[in-house]
Amino acid sequence: MRDEIKAVSVACDHCRFKCIAMGLALVAGGAAIGYCVGTCVARKRDRINHCIKLSSDKVVDVAEMEDIGDKKVYCRCWKSEKFPYCDGTHNAHNAQSGDNVGPLVVQKKEAA
Repeated sequence: MRDEIKAVSVACDHCRFKCIAMGLALVAGGAAIGYCVGTCVARKRDRINHCIKLSSDKVVDVAEMEDIGDKKVYCRCWKSEKFPYCDGTHNAHNAQSGDNVGPLVVQKKEAA
């Protein structure tokens, strides 16, 4: 009788080990799949500019100093309808996302 109990106990331990090993394998596999999916999705979101001159390799705008006048406000959030000039669109973006982007202000230095 004792031999039968030991055999059942050993078989039970073997099943328990298999269940634990299988559970750990499933968790590790799920974590690996989740990591891969997460990095793929994150790479697609890396783009900042979603609408301005998308066919260009690099967006470059030139402003002549003489054209600036006393003050110009340039967009840095890529959401302005008047790009490269700021139209305040970043305010709504900041309120929605908690971000803190703002414009680049270029102005003449006031004489002392």
